[in-house]
Amino acid sequence: MNAQIDIAQDVLDSARLTVGDVKRELAVALYAQRRLAIGKARELAELSLWEFRQLLASRQIPTHYDTDDLADDLATLRSLSEPLP
Repeated sequence: MNAQIDIAQDVLDSARLTVGDVKRELAVALYAQRRLAIGKARELAELSLWEFRQLLASRQIPTHYDTDDLADDLATLRSLSEPLP
């Protein structure tokens, strides 16, 4: 299901933004507020993960990565390194 937001062209013109710019701004804002995970935020921004991370870095927005994330990643790496039965 897709949702739509109508923004008058004169509003976009006044703000000097394209629809893509608005999507990126919304994605960055929602990520910074921890309302979207990085995967969904980059999807909304229509950017690759690398491009979205670069955008965050250019705005000095830190990546959300805590000790629980590290523990999950380490567990995944351990499971991947185990021999198959």
